[in-house]
This record gives sequence, C-alpha cells and structure tokens, in this order.
Amino acid sequence: MPKPFRYLEPTFFAGLFDDPLLLVRVRPTGRALLFDCGKMHHLAKRVYTSIDAIFISHAHMDHFMGMDSVIRHSHASPRTIDVFGPPGLSERMASKFACYDWNLADTFWGNFRVNEIWANGRVASMLYSGPEAFAASCEGERNGVLYGNRHLTVSGTHCEHHIPVMAYRVDEGEAFVLDDERMAAEGVKKGEWLKEMEKLFHDGVMEGSPVRYPYDSGGSIEEKVAPDAAELYQRIRKFEEPASIGYVTDIGYSEENVTKLSGLVQGVTLLVCECAFLASESKKAGLSRHLCTTQFNQLLDRLRPRYVLPMHFSKTYQRGSEPLYREIEPPPGVTVLKIPDRLTPRPLMESEVPRPVEI
Repeated sequence: MPKPFRYLEPTFFAGLFDDPLLLVRVRPTGRALLFDCGKMHHLAKRVYTSIDAIFISHAHMDHFMGMDSVIRHSHASPRTIDVFGPPGLSERMASKFACYDWNLADTFWGNFRVNEIWANGRVASMLYSGPEAFAASCEGERNGVLYGNRHLTVSGTHCEHHIPVMAYRVDEGEAFVLDDERMAAEGVKKGEWLKEMEKLFHDGVMEGSPVRYPYDSGGSIEEKVAPDAAELYQRIRKFEEPASIGYVTDIGYSEENVTKLSGLVQGVTLLVCECAFLASESKKAGLSRHLCTTQFNQLLDRLRPRYVLPMHFSKTYQRGSEPLYREIEPPPGVTVLKIPDRLTPRPLMESEVPRPVEI
C-alpha cells in the first residue's frame, strides 16, 4: 500500500489466522505502540524494547497471553511501559507478576503502569515498580486522551463481546506544513526564520509569540514582525487531514457497537478489523460475538475507511483465506489490503530436533 502516514508506520506482526498483533512505530522517535499481544514469540527482542505503550482490547488468551513475553524482554530495562485496557486489567497484570519470583530485582529495573479504561471515560492507573519486585501503588484517576505526545494521540471506546472490549484509534499529530501559494499571496518569503516558527509550533508556544519574517512589499523585501506566530501560521499553512488508524477486534454486530465505532473510527485512513466468519455462518458469529463477512461489509459501509485490513479469521478456514476474501465487498473509495494467511513459524515435531552427538 502507499504510505499515507507522516509519523506512523503500522506493521501487522501476524497472518490472517494468527493472534492479532499490530505494532505502530513512531518514525520521529523510533519508539512504538503495540495493540494486543497474543502469541508473539516470533518478535525480535529489539521490537520489544522499542515498545512504550500497549493497548489491550480484552483479556481472552489470544489477545493477552503474550504479555508474559513482554515482561520477559522488558522487565530489566530502566523505563516505564504503559498498558491500557478494560476494567480488571490491573488485577490480571498483578497475577502475572505474582507468578514469578523476583528476588533478583535490581534498582535499574523498569516499571509497568497499568491503566484501566472505564465506560465513563475515567482512566485509573496502578504502577508496578520493577525495583520493588513489581509492588503495586495507586496513581489515581484521570480523564482525557488515553495516551499522546506531539506526534500522536490514542483514544478508545468500550464495545461488547459478552464482556467489555476496547476499540482504539490512533491519530497523527498535526504537522508543520506551509502552502507556497498562500505564502505568495500574503507576500511572505521563505528563509531561515521558518526554523524558528517551526520550533515554536513543535514546542506548542506559537500563540502570542512574536516572529520576524521577510515581506515582499511589491518589488522590495522588508522585515516585518508578526506579534502572534500562530495567527501568521494560519494564514500561510497548508491544511492536511492527519492520518489515523482504527483497531477493532472481537465485537458483536449490534447497533450499539456500530454506533460507538462510528463515533470513534469513522473515516480513518487505515482500519484494522476482524472478519471472522463467512456469511453462511452468521448465526455462529452472533453466538460468539464476532463478525461475519456480511456484517463486515455493512460496517465498512458505515465507517468508510480509506484502507481496511481484514484480520483474525476463524481457524475454521485454515485451509485458506480466499473464501472469506471473495465475500468482502467494500464500498467505493475503500481499498481492501491482503496479508499472508500465517506469519508465525509452524511447531516443530520431535523428529526434527537435532539429536545430541558424542564429542
């Protein structure tokens, strides 16, 4: 697919039948966000060590069991990893930490901050301190965006899968982009001064900050002072819609769920969304609170993403994904992406393991 993202680089570390695993790398920082963590033994350690935050949809095994691998590869790094998910996540993380002995914990070990997202939008945080053998301490509650910096923000909503399940949206931060035609119309000339304005933009202090700039008064160049850099920027900027990613998995098809998703991920650049069953098995999809292809198509018609990546196909169809893809009918303007059926290596048989030899 073309790269419509300025800051984000999404990588789906799974095949259609593997456990969902979406990594979003933030290009300017080299850091990453992870969405769900089922089976993930195939990830290189450098991938684990790049992760700053993890967003769990729900605690079914195929979406959560890989947290042990995250802990294994991250616990001795001097940093704090944020983990987000529905209510009950903190207790589950506490149980994982309690499974192991931490008598060798050291002062340089890192922490895990577990953030439970409640239906009313409140986020309750608990810090598990690595240097203290992952002892827990409450950090209180807050409202607002789940996670963010100047390059991105992450938001979410509760959906239903017989249990609460989180859907997420990642929005790129606004970029500093200028419009040559608008600059010419305003008589504003380019130059080194733009570096100062860009720094004010990225520092978030444009409003009220003066900036000097060269101005073409009709044949001669003179220096002007704009008392408010933000006001000048609005006159010469180029308007671009920031790119976005939606992550949706394990939801029942209901008007309530669809309404919530419409409010969260409608019109995203890339929608990563489950499509578990064929249309003929809509009843099975309904009982297990998953989507069949008919419902997937209806959802696409409501949400209208630019690109969609179907994923998390039912293992019922492990012989091949083509029957499901044949039933996917996107509306105009929506491009369907294709990935391999599997990325994870197959299990070894005992006959394939090299035997010890005498030396």
